[in-house]
Amino acid sequence: MSRRRQIYEGKAKILYEGPEPGTLIQYFKDDATAFNAQKKGTISGKGVLNNRISEHVFTLLAQIGIPTHFIRRLNMREQLIRQVEIVPIEVVVRNVAAGSLSKRLGIEEGVQLPRTIIEYYYKDDALGDPLIADEHIACFGWASQDEMNDIADMAVRINDFLAGLFAGIGIRLVDFKLEFGRLWENDFSRVILADEISPDGCRLWDMATNEKLDKDRFRRDLGGEAEAYQEVARRLGLLPEGESNMVLDLDEHRQKRGR
Repeated sequence: MSRRRQIYEGKAKILYEGPEPGTLIQYFKDDATAFNAQKKGTISGKGVLNNRISEHVFTLLAQIGIPTHFIRRLNMREQLIRQVEIVPIEVVVRNVAAGSLSKRLGIEEGVQLPRTIIEYYYKDDALGDPLIADEHIACFGWASQDEMNDIADMAVRINDFLAGLFAGIGIRLVDFKLEFGRLWENDFSRVILADEISPDGCRLWDMATNEKLDKDRFRRDLGGEAEAYQEVARRLGLLPEGESNMVLDLDEHRQKRGR
């Protein structure tokens, strides 16, 4: 597929005009950022792996009735998606104390929470994506109450499904980020799952060793980022033993040729 007009570039992905009205092409980059882009780098092959992992997860979620923007994967780094109006709220689902929750409340990382917590953050890089409450969302009209009810319901269902999916391959789902968008049809909109679900936006720990298999390896200078992402893909059955180097080498060859 020929490259089309660029619509938007974020920290980890680029959006291009799609082949049909109401569609976009989502391109996954190798760029890695942390701490609101104060730390920048690259993780070799990350875009390829995140594309495959997110495709797999979104396909499974659709099968249990979660509406998503995903249509199909186009190639190693691109997927076709529905164009949505992004709700300016990041939804963070927490099962285990880690990251900013541990820092804010002084809870040791790794402590299982008595119940799952859903937090909301206002999407604004300049403000550092501040933590917000339902009252802020209602006051400033970022989403309606019906939309928030749908978002919360989907977040709970997604968490239940993903926790079981990852537990089945020996991975503990510590927490993860979700984004939602409004899909407009005939002057009416409904909220659907958007963005991606991958080790970029999830904390994934090996159940036996607590080894981090996510972007915390980059945030905390632990090294082995690419290997961690590959391990998640391998356990999900997306990267058979011995295939990882072949896939990433092929992608590198294609990029050098300019696709």
